[in-house]
Formats: sequence, structure tokens, C-alpha cells
Amino acid sequence: MKIIEVTTPQLAREFLLLPVKLYKNEPAWIRPLDQDIESVFDPEKNKAFRHGTCTRWILQNKEGETIGRVAAFVNEKIVHKGNDQPTGGMGFFECINNQDAAFLLFDQCKAWLQAKGMEAMDGPVNFGSRDRWWGLLIEGFDREPNYQCNYNFPYYKDFFEAYGFQVYFYQFTYARSIQGPLHPRLSEKAEIARKDPDYDFRYLRKSEFEKLPEYLMTVYNRAWANRSENPELTMAQAKVLVKQMKPIMDEKLLYFGFYKGEPVSFFLSLPEINQIFKYVNGKLDWLGKLKFIWHTFRRTNKKAFGILFGVVPEHQGKGLDGAMIINARDVLQPNARYEQYELNWIGDFNPKMILVVEQVGAELSKRHATYRKLFDETKPFRRAPILK
Repeated sequence: MKIIEVTTPQLAREFLLLPVKLYKNEPAWIRPLDQDIESVFDPEKNKAFRHGTCTRWILQNKEGETIGRVAAFVNEKIVHKGNDQPTGGMGFFECINNQDAAFLLFDQCKAWLQAKGMEAMDGPVNFGSRDRWWGLLIEGFDREPNYQCNYNFPYYKDFFEAYGFQVYFYQFTYARSIQGPLHPRLSEKAEIARKDPDYDFRYLRKSEFEKLPEYLMTVYNRAWANRSENPELTMAQAKVLVKQMKPIMDEKLLYFGFYKGEPVSFFLSLPEINQIFKYVNGKLDWLGKLKFIWHTFRRTNKKAFGILFGVVPEHQGKGLDGAMIINARDVLQPNARYEQYELNWIGDFNPKMILVVEQVGAELSKRHATYRKLFDETKPFRRAPILK
């Protein structure tokens, strides 16, 4: 077997097409968009290159057939953040069911990261945002992956754990029907918040869409940034996120809580577009775009996908979570546009958010694991700290 660094368009295509070959008989797998994968490794499109570096490899057998792939990366913004040691990442791992092949790929990542001064690696993770391509699927193989979420074979778990990766944290994905009751505690919370006339809870009006990047950055940085490995969101990044979401945004899925007119909480969802992208076979060429427009027009996707939920610290414990969720229920249940709701993953380090989701009546639908491999295994291993 031979490991080859991806340095040419032909090798990049081998990297891109390996999953198509591996998963061709897997009914739940949805091919990611080619452009989404390639943009991760494009310095012009991935802002993580401004403060980091990455490379990728394919693995070929003696006949020259590609049987594995992997990438490794160092993001200087999070190398030390929340870590006991400088920690890099690996991801986009795919491999035939052969442990020797898998270990060769892991070894390559380890050696490259050690040369960069790293003492541990997390995986499988993304070179960029944690809401994309993060974690190894270990439960929920019968369910289709959501957009830019990892789907993989069950045997990958054995490879990671046999190599010495340990669970740094579990990632829980919850799902429920749009219809049906919510826990009474949410109504109680909503009543508490609504007693204060300075609070206002509603979905974002179309006339306010130009303010969405500002609202998003304000709440995110106060609620999530500087907690564990979450970097702050810049205005430029917020504008890019909104630009990416705009073609599919539904204002009735974008809920905010305001205090004296200032955004202090959000509950943001999108139509789950992988239910459309499964028809384009990874390609958004002219035919893929026509298919996308057609299925969007027909509202083929009946699932909404929660992407962000947060309350700034000084307003926590005041019922804002309940108020936003009750507001969403009152809009979405009579509308009947969506049938199912699934939330972006929640780390097991966030028990408060898990409690909120359970009160919503959602049940665990998928479980991913973010693994960490300490290069010096004599050092104590510590799991991700619980958020307070």
C-alpha cells in the first residue's frame, strides 16, 4: 500500500470520488456536493487557511486502486484553546474494511501533526466550522445524513478505538415530529419571560433580513464564543453565513428574543436541503441547479433542521428558551409546511441544552463521537469539560 499526498487535480478527484465507490450500495448515504468538499481545501474559499494549514492524502493498493483517504490540519486559533496540549485535527477519513490500511492513514496524520508541534489530534473533524463534517457516526446508520454532516460505516468506530483514539465528547442529534405536544415546563418558562414587557419574541421579518448578520454575530459571540474551542464570529463571517443560507431561508424558521430591542437569544433553523441534494448526485452544474430549483419549488423537503440555539449569559434562566420554542410551535404547527424537525448536534458537555431538547419532546436519532488521540499515552486523558 502507498500513501500519496494530494497535489494534482487528478489526485483531488480520486480523493473526491472514493466515497462514491465505497457507499454505492448504502441506501441512507447522500453524496455530499463536490464543491462543498473541495472548498474545504481551497485557500481562496476556506478562511481557516488565514490562521492554519492542512493537507490530504489518498491510499492506494499495489494495483493502483484508491482504497483510503484522509486529511490533517492545524488551526492556530484553537490549537491551545481549551486543550491541555497543542492539538491538531484529522478528518475526511474514508477507508475499505482493512485495519492495516486505516492505521497507515492515521499514522500519516500523526506524523504530519507531530512535525507541526502537535501533541494530540482530534478526529474526525473539519478544517473550519464545527457545525460541518464533525464527528464519527456511531448510531443512526438507518437515517439519512443532514447537510454537511458525516455519515460513515459502522466499522470505522473499531478502527479509531483500536488505534488509541478516545471519546473526547459525544454529539447527540435529536428529532421529533412538528406536530404533537411540548413539555408543560416550556409553557411555564414562556410565561415567565412574557411577564417582562421589555422582552419580545418573534420570527425575523423579511424587512429585517439585512440585520441578520449583525443579530447572528451579537448573540453567537455572547452566548457561544470563548467557550471551549468556539472562536468568535466576525461580521465578515456572519455575512458569508447569511449569504450561504439566503437561497433556502424561511423566515418562519428564524426566531429571536429581543430585550429592549437588542437581540439576546436565537433559535435558528433551515429547511433540510440534503433532502433535495440527494437528487443532484453531488453536482450543482446546470442540471443539478435545475433539479434543485424544481425540488425547492415542489417543497420536496419536509424536514426542518435546527442549526443554532443560544441565550446570552445574563438572560439565561429567565425563560427565553421556552418563549422562543413556544413561539415557533404556534407558527409551525398550523402551517403544516414541515413534518419533521431535527436539531444540529449537541455535545454531551452541554447538559442544559440537552434538557431543553428533551422538554421539546425530541428523541435521540443519531450519535456521533469526537475522538482525541494523545501522542504521549502516558499523559492523563481528559474529556471535554462540562459547560456551566
